[in-house]
Amino acid sequence: MKIISYNVNGIRAAIRKGFLDWLQEEKPDIICLQETKAAPDQVPVSEIESLGYQTYWEVATVKKGYSGVAIFSRLEPQHVAVGMGVEKYDQEGRVIRADYDNFSVMSVYMPSGTMGDVRQAFKMQWLSDFQSYINELKQKKANLIISGDYNICHRPIDIHDPVRNKNTTGFLPEEREWVSGFIDSGFIDTFRFFNQEPNNYSWWSYRAGARQKNLGWRIDYHMASAPMKDRLTNASILPQVHHSDHCPIVVEIE
Repeated sequence: MKIISYNVNGIRAAIRKGFLDWLQEEKPDIICLQETKAAPDQVPVSEIESLGYQTYWEVATVKKGYSGVAIFSRLEPQHVAVGMGVEKYDQEGRVIRADYDNFSVMSVYMPSGTMGDVRQAFKMQWLSDFQSYINELKQKKANLIISGDYNICHRPIDIHDPVRNKNTTGFLPEEREWVSGFIDSGFIDTFRFFNQEPNNYSWWSYRAGARQKNLGWRIDYHMASAPMKDRLTNASILPQVHHSDHCPIVVEIE
């Protein structure tokens, strides 16, 4: 089974750039999207369904054209949970989860701190609250894959210039410490489980030809709960796919 996560940075824009043709060719069983920036009635859902997918959405209500997550699935979930039950996060459209027979997949779009101190504080509070939410969820759903844009590079290997970016949001010590703690709480960074090579990134700035020079950040993850370890078969990044400033990431499971 192939599961993809992709911050599309606006699904309507991605569709104009050929996203649906790529989806038809790639044929993931499940795709988790972030930053959809649209409600379903603004998207050609029937075209997506014609490719064999059922679509599930969480739309930001705090403002239009902001954030938003979705899951497109070839398999019919037993249950879909929208949001995490905390209004200040759910109104920003950041979490949706699909439960299947013997595992669950979550699409998550974690906050960025790039807009200043207030949003950085919001991000740090989110990280704490999200950890608590997942700790509780794991008691009910032990087999979890949490896929999405975490907006944090974990280690120096995950960013093109760790020295210059050491005080930049997305690579702050306290953010990186949170990722370490999250993994230690019982999760596997699936890409690093299979690949320890440098220069593997999932996001590039639009500035200064960063993507062409591969001056990137790995901020998108499939985090699998520890009980999923023996079911992991492969993980990869698809930097050649260009519908967004991010690229898709893949995990394959039995």
